[in-house]
Amino acid sequence: MDKTTLKQLIDQAAGRQAADMVIKNAKVVDVYNGRIIEGTLAIGNGRFLGISDDYLAPKVIDARGQYVVPGLIDPHIHIESANVSPAVFGSLVTPHGTTTILADPHEIVNVAGMRGLEYMVASAKKTALDIKYTMPSCVPTANPTLETSGAVITAAEIQDSYDRNLTYGLAEFMNYPGVVNADDGVLDELLVSLNANKLIDGHSPALNEQGLNAYAAAGIRNDHECTQVDEMLDRISRGMYVYLRYGTVSKNMSTLLKGVTPQNARFCCLCGDDLQSVTLRETGHLDESIRVAIANGIDPIMAIQMATINTAQCTGLADRGGIAPGLKADFLLVDDLEQFSVNQTFINGQKVAASGEYLLTTEDSVTGFDDLLQTVHLDTFTAHQLKLNLTSDKAHVIGLQSISRTQNLVLPVAHTADGDFQYHPDEDIAKVAVVERHHLTGNVGVGLLNGFGIKNGAIATSIGHDSHNLVVVGTNDADDMVVAIEALKESQGGGVAVQDGQVITTLPFVIGGLMSNEPIDTLIEHQKAFNAICHDKLHVTAHFDPTMKLGAMPLDVIPNLRITDKGLVDVTKFEIIDINA
Repeated sequence: MDKTTLKQLIDQAAGRQAADMVIKNAKVVDVYNGRIIEGTLAIGNGRFLGISDDYLAPKVIDARGQYVVPGLIDPHIHIESANVSPAVFGSLVTPHGTTTILADPHEIVNVAGMRGLEYMVASAKKTALDIKYTMPSCVPTANPTLETSGAVITAAEIQDSYDRNLTYGLAEFMNYPGVVNADDGVLDELLVSLNANKLIDGHSPALNEQGLNAYAAAGIRNDHECTQVDEMLDRISRGMYVYLRYGTVSKNMSTLLKGVTPQNARFCCLCGDDLQSVTLRETGHLDESIRVAIANGIDPIMAIQMATINTAQCTGLADRGGIAPGLKADFLLVDDLEQFSVNQTFINGQKVAASGEYLLTTEDSVTGFDDLLQTVHLDTFTAHQLKLNLTSDKAHVIGLQSISRTQNLVLPVAHTADGDFQYHPDEDIAKVAVVERHHLTGNVGVGLLNGFGIKNGAIATSIGHDSHNLVVVGTNDADDMVVAIEALKESQGGGVAVQDGQVITTLPFVIGGLMSNEPIDTLIEHQKAFNAICHDKLHVTAHFDPTMKLGAMPLDVIPNLRITDKGLVDVTKFEIIDINA
């Protein structure tokens, strides 16, 4: 801001100069005092000027008793989970009142490194949504001996992202054992961010006592992986903010709300983490989180605080989060705080969404980033690469009994004379494999999966958190699983379902194998059709989203048993284990 702009802001706030716009008959949500102020709200040069009936402006909006709420801020979300570009993502969430997000692009960065980050930054400039990126801290996610990623991010790349003003802070530090053990490379990444006074996001499932003390002492001041109230309270007592997650799959918020009190609510924020496009379009974003919080007994203004001022203070966004003189004029209009149905959304004082629709043109392309359309690199794939060597009557099997965490089950399994797994339709155990797609290593990790429900076919996806190698599950190696992998190579990413050797449905994600370049309505219809076929014809467990659930199987920082291109990973020990039990 220059001196002329500052003088104009002061003159307008003082009433010596007309405001640009006033909103009369407004009920302004005061998130600082937890109250409602009725009056006229003035805006000038994209910033709030104050509340006074004496303000004049050439543009007048009659709120007719509507509530004016600060713009909603999501402190932790992965755009790629919606399978759309940042520009399209903005058109999805702004109608729901979201005006700022802190996005962690570690999906595309795991695939394409700094090139992926540069694409995300370029696309973000094409939406009114204020997107601030955090630099992926763990690429690969944990120890490189456990999986193969498309890129490697070190302290040098993190510093480069700060120097070029590409990122706002350091994204979730998923390698929590590396933090607790003070690994040398981890210290370098932390110091780059600490010395630059940057935000560092947390990710510390299962940490407690001294381990959690060490994690917090490293300068990490938030966590979104709490699933139980005691975990939340442990973190708050250590001065950490807790992000209450309400995603498409992981919905920990309802449980955690039981621990929210007037005394600790200021350390609680709402976040989405992973949300699919269909969820955002049909259910909502942070507006839905607010509705759920209120339904669970949270005071409406407290719920709003958890999506606005708390988040702004946690993340250091001092220029937003409330309705106060000098802050960014990001706000929304709602008729009723408890129903919290967003009528209009404004960013920098400009209307960007109304009646559930984005009002601006969504312009997006991958021009200049054509290399991101060719990211599935794979030699001819054969059934031999899927063979298991079972020497015991029992095996370690990935269990899907939990919503987010898997189980390390030891189950009896049948095998052929040469040791390969023998599928039985009466038992919900199928073969699962992760196929490396970045560097032509030929790596294939093969294991067994319980609880997915699949019968007579295969499903494969190029989404495999977080290194995003190909993941396939199936009941027949040669006829279905191999066909599914080859189909993904041909399409350059997305999802595919195969039955009796024939592709029966596909889901194209050509940008990095993660995001679609289709119009949003087309994408959503494709996702619905894909899921329906997977459920109806392949009998995938009814409440599972096939690609989201399958894509989480390689996530080797969430307990307990996972699979990567290197094999089965015991996350509690961070080591590869033999499938034989």
